Amino acid sequence: QAHVMESGGGSVQAGGSLRLSCATPEDTYSTDCMGWFRQVPGKEREGVASIVRAGVITYADSVQGRFTISKDNAKGSLYLQMNSLKPEDSAMYYCAAAPCPQDSGLDILQWLLAYYYGMDWWGKGTLVTISS
Repeated sequence: QAHVMESGGGSVQAGGSLRLSCATPEDTYSTDCMGWFRQVPGKEREGVASIVRAGVITYADSVQGRFTISKDNAKGSLYLQMNSLKPEDSAMYYCAAAPCPQDSGLDILQWLLAYYYGMDWWGKGTLVTISS
């Protein structure tokens, strides 16, 4: 059963922008650790950006400086502002939200990836297509 729901994908030209949204469980504790992932056919799902509790943020090197992750605690929503989009950003984008693990030294994106696969909580994703 999906735990989240993504939206906001679309088709834009290279250099354009998109803003993805993710609806998550309303329980704040369930959204302490949140992240965005993407996957293209034939490849593994990869982490894009994460935000933890009060705002510790990490980005994949490939999107650093172009993407911005943010959250609305009141709404339990997660966002990904994507600017200067490139054709290689084309993918199905997924979000994840869960209580943070007790071990604060873990790579949160890798942890969320494994946790969501284990719980089978992935949403349907939202498709982003960037044309050159």
